Amino acid sequence: MADNRDHFSYRTAAEETWRLFRIISEFVEGFEVMAEIGPAVSVFGSARTPSDDPYYRKAYDLAHELARRGFAVITGGGPGIMEAANKGAADAGGTSVGLNISLPMEQVPNPYQNVSLDFHYFFVRKVMFVKYATAFVCLPGGYGTMDEFFESMTLMQTQKIEPMQVVLIGREFWQPLSDWLRDVMLEKFHHINAEDLDLFAITDDVDEAVRQICAHHEAICKQRRARPPKREWSQRLTAEGTRYGIPPSRTRRRSDGAAGPYRET
Repeated sequence: MADNRDHFSYRTAAEETWRLFRIISEFVEGFEVMAEIGPAVSVFGSARTPSDDPYYRKAYDLAHELARRGFAVITGGGPGIMEAANKGAADAGGTSVGLNISLPMEQVPNPYQNVSLDFHYFFVRKVMFVKYATAFVCLPGGYGTMDEFFESMTLMQTQKIEPMQVVLIGREFWQPLSDWLRDVMLEKFHHINAEDLDLFAITDDVDEAVRQICAHHEAICKQRRARPPKREWSQRLTAEGTRYGIPPSRTRRRSDGAAGPYRET
């Protein structure tokens, strides 16, 4: 058999161990910095949006108002929509966070970050976007924006995170996707449930987006101030902000043949 190892990147166990330390160091630095920022909103959108685009202005106005109301604003730290949101938060005197990523094609960080972190690993960076945010706002963007949007949908649909407010700004851009989710994914193929379409809201109105985010945050704060009900182990939160869940290996078949969760006695 031909030896194809030259076509792949093989590393020794020692090299892979050192890679783990690099991953851990990114988590540690991220947790230490992000734990201090307070309630936050993650804002996503295209790096290609020019400064004279109407959505650039919407991102600026959104972040400015959120910062004025005490929210930190988190972006990917790049140009376009990210720059607009960081600039809006900074101009309002708020916390403007940039989670920058090292890319093969150089990403130029925008100058409006007053809290800045650099990441090598996308997956570590994505934990920071989710763990410290009470809401996601997505403006028109590309694959990265879609990735963050569907990541939030997956985490909420599977109940791996507590519900967050997800607002999509730009009905012209987002409504066709919403229609496809309803017409194709739900009604034709039945791959989601009807309530899954309620996990996000679409609007063109920045003030409405801010209202929804504030209302959601106030509801969460009120719930936390109340005496919390005793949670099952599967509903408790991990350190990275997701729920533990029920390990697949700890399920068993019920007498009716259906899969049922295992329960400790």
